[in-house]
Amino acid sequence: MRHHVIVRVIAKLVIPGIMLFALYVQFHGDYGPGGGFQAGIIFASAFILYGLVFGVDKARQVAPPWILTSFVAIGLMLFTGVGIAGMVFGGNFLEYAVFFEHDFAEAQKLGILLVELGVGITVAAVMMTVFFLFAGRVEHDAEPES
Repeated sequence: MRHHVIVRVIAKLVIPGIMLFALYVQFHGDYGPGGGFQAGIIFASAFILYGLVFGVDKARQVAPPWILTSFVAIGLMLFTGVGIAGMVFGGNFLEYAVFFEHDFAEAQKLGILLVELGVGITVAAVMMTVFFLFAGRVEHDAEPES
């Protein structure tokens, strides 16, 4: 892909915009359409584009498997942590109203922001992991068994 200079330059220009749009979708999700799942897919697509244009090995250097595994765990812990915190404060799982009893709207905003952030982190890391697993496969010629 080294001889495809235009593709490489365009990818370098587009990837930061894709990541910025993912952040917009992530943090705009509580006011309009969007949220964690969509933002995670968009963010992962930037890394997948990087892997397709510059090579899977370079993409693995940017996002090694141990980092992706850590982000999956962090996202899941954030999601479940918010749910369990609601139970600790005397509510149900993922009941945000108990965070700020005096301000229901602020409690809802904080709760959904944290939950959607956990979902976004997890989805992005899982999608990147799936891409790396499929992109790293090597096809072997099937030899007939005797």
